Amino acid sequence: MAKAKAAPAASSGGKSAKKKKWSKGKVKDKAQHAVVLDKATFDRILKEVPTFKFISQSILIERLKINGSLARVAIKHLERENLIKPIVHHSAQLIYTRATAQAD
Repeated sequence: MAKAKAAPAASSGGKSAKKKKWSKGKVKDKAQHAVVLDKATFDRILKEVPTFKFISQSILIERLKINGSLARVAIKHLERENLIKPIVHHSAQLIYTRATAQAD
């Protein structure tokens, strides 16, 4: 009877209890985005981006696999060419849309 009571007490806690192992969390792979704009990517920007409904730096990074500075340069170029028009000019995030053919 004495042995039956002692067994659960020893495994319930104290120094002999196993510590909880914390998971390391999911590690996202480092993205290998282009840092130099090549001819193929530039042509793709000119062709595809003006057809997007919602254009931002984040969208270009995700879809075209270019880095942030290239995305900003591409957006400025498209705006100068009047291929896209601005919606929101926030200090951190610039949001654009496609330029529709309207009689202004």
